[in-house]
Amino acid sequence: MAQTCTVGRIIHAAILSLGLGLACLSPGSVLPADQGSAKGGYVLKVPFGLEAPDEYIPKENPLTQEKVELGKLLFFDPRLSQNNTISCATCHIPQLAWTDGQPVGVGIHRQLATRNTQTILNRLYSKEQLWHGKMPSLEAQAQNPLAKPVRMGMPSYDAEVAKLNAISGYRERFRTVFGTDVTIEGLAKAIAAFERTILSGNSPADRFDMGGEETAISESAKRGLTLFQGKARCTRCHSGFNFTDEKFHNLGIDWDTDKTDLGRYLVSKDPEDVGAFKTPTIREIARTAPYMHDGRFATLEEVVDFYDRGGIQNPHLSNLMVPLHLTEREKNDLVAYMKALNGEGWQVEPPTEFPR
Repeated sequence: MAQTCTVGRIIHAAILSLGLGLACLSPGSVLPADQGSAKGGYVLKVPFGLEAPDEYIPKENPLTQEKVELGKLLFFDPRLSQNNTISCATCHIPQLAWTDGQPVGVGIHRQLATRNTQTILNRLYSKEQLWHGKMPSLEAQAQNPLAKPVRMGMPSYDAEVAKLNAISGYRERFRTVFGTDVTIEGLAKAIAAFERTILSGNSPADRFDMGGEETAISESAKRGLTLFQGKARCTRCHSGFNFTDEKFHNLGIDWDTDKTDLGRYLVSKDPEDVGAFKTPTIREIARTAPYMHDGRFATLEEVVDFYDRGGIQNPHLSNLMVPLHLTEREKNDLVAYMKALNGEGWQVEPPTEFPR
């Protein structure tokens, strides 16, 4: 499907002057606006432009209404942290497209993480999580910050389970959903289930590129789309319906400092992965500043300038990184197109009450 979409966009760029819109043509793989997909008793509303989700939802953790509701409560509940001050939503703020607006994450006792907080938007479609892909699933990632000293600070997973089991409202909900008292496995499954419902699509760019809505984006953004697929080389990495190849690349970030982050190499131990980080989706990119794994760029204009220079030279720089020689107008057009990737479907009202 991703390949079909990429080819479609490349062809589309060549016929923009004809005023035609082009859809991804893989039958049944991209859902029209407002359609959903039933899975495990929960109807997941999938915005236009995204793939049908069923194959991405693990059979061992199907979505159910009760599980998603439990996961939402857990996601927003600061009692999951050691001192009741930090929830998942502290770093993944709905109003900021599920990021925190900080260069790097801030955890318990105002301790700083080492990397920028990534959005949870469209993580349904991703297996390996985090900038370096250490977590093989959303379930694994849901557990990851709980016992980290610089995140939520619980002394252990056992301590987390004991704390939540002392809350009768959570015990009752876990028994309803999983048939057990609180377990770390159930906690992870519930949070992951909720996160899989946070989707972004039906952007102006989708409606133009795949829906044929000629007036959905500006003339500048249309030129930006042509650049995105061509001269600017963006689709080398930001490809497919979710605008990411889900792979890891060295762009040179950190190689101009004395604190070089080895990235994917820390997981794979493959020399080819030194300094490589995962390609993020650029859906909602205009809402998720600052950018890069160290949060060094405050604006999309700075990001475009960085790529225009060809990244930062180092022995492991990706061969996809080359100087682009973009004009100022071309840079502005690229930014206009990326801003047209702001969509809908991800807005959620936080809970106002929690189990007691």
